Amino acid sequence: MCGRYVSTRSPKELAPLFRVTEVRPSETLAPSWNVAPTDEVWAVLERVPRGAQTVTRQLRPLRWGLVPSWAKDPGIGSRLINARMETAQQKPAFRRAFANRRCLLPADGFYEWQSLPATGDRRSRKQPYFIHPADGRVMALAGLYEFWRDPGVPDKDDPAAWWTTCTIITTEATDAAGRIHPRMPLAVSEADYDAWLDPAQQDTDRLRTLLITPADGHLDARPVSTAVNNVRNDGPQLLDAVPAP
Repeated sequence: MCGRYVSTRSPKELAPLFRVTEVRPSETLAPSWNVAPTDEVWAVLERVPRGAQTVTRQLRPLRWGLVPSWAKDPGIGSRLINARMETAQQKPAFRRAFANRRCLLPADGFYEWQSLPATGDRRSRKQPYFIHPADGRVMALAGLYEFWRDPGVPDKDDPAAWWTTCTIITTEATDAAGRIHPRMPLAVSEADYDAWLDPAQQDTDRLRTLLITPADGHLDARPVSTAVNNVRNDGPQLLDAVPAP
């Protein structure tokens, strides 16, 4: 799975990287070295703005943890932070989003935890690793997004009446990530941004071919402090390497 990641680039940096045409100045997010489920995260998506007739590429904050449109309780989102590539096309929670509502989630890298067995007088434990592109480039994690209508807000035109949430598509891990955890996020290459984001593209078999290993598998992994385990901890120090177990 992908349960934490790092996203520190600003809209000013992200907009040209993803050829974004619409950034809302009122929407801001602080850099985060410990993005956790239910956090607001930057997402690149394409939609027709209200009152317009053409699709625009937008950079928007979405809540991480997908809430399907049919959900009775938004709490389901905390259990839908990842969508398995193997089943996303068929699973009711993700099926419509995979066909119609795809996004990219910019990330500097992601965390995974390696299970370590007990040794001597030390109990079994999990060692966090920061996994990132070897060349330092931004990753475009493959995501899906959905809209959920909050019945507790009477006015449907009130922005608070709508939740926009997202999930990250994952697959079996390979290379550096595979030595640490059996699952990892998928990404989309720059050449395929247009096809992945295009809401008119609904050939799910074609869409699956666009999903790749982040950085084409050229990933580095380093052990980091267990401070990242606490979602309240944040800051660049979380990426400092610690001695390998």
